[in-house]
Amino acid sequence: MDRRQDAHTAWLVVAGFLVLTLSSGTSACRAAAAGDTTTVAFVVASYATLLLLFACLRAHERAPPPGEAADGRRGRLRRAVWSLSTQLTVMLAWRVAAVMPSWPAALLVWALAAATTVGGFVSLFHRRP
Repeated sequence: MDRRQDAHTAWLVVAGFLVLTLSSGTSACRAAAAGDTTTVAFVVASYATLLLLFACLRAHERAPPPGEAADGRRGRLRRAVWSLSTQLTVMLAWRVAAVMPSWPAALLVWALAAATTVGGFVSLFHRRP
C-alpha cells in the first residue's frame, strides 16, 4: 500500500508543478505582450523562488533526523527555507500593497507580511524540539 500511496503523491506533485509552470508561463507571456517588464520580472522571480523553496523543503525532509551528523545541514536548510519564504512574502506584499485603494489597507498588508515573517522565524528557530 505504501508504494501505491507514494506513486499517487508523486503524481499530485508533478501535476501541481505542471499547473504552477503553465500559469506562471501564461502570466509572463501576457505581461510580455503588454510590454510590462516589471510584471514579467515579478513572475519569473516568484517562480524561481518557489522552486528553490520547494527544493529546500524536500532536502530538509530527506535530511537525517536531528542529533546525527547532519545537524549543520538541517540548520542551513532551515535558514534557506525561512529566507526564501520571507522573500516570497515580501514580493507578494509589495505587489498587493501597490494595488490597495488606500494607505491603511496597504499598511495592513505589510503588517500581515511582517507577522507572517516573524511567525515563521519563531516557529523555525525558537520552538522546542
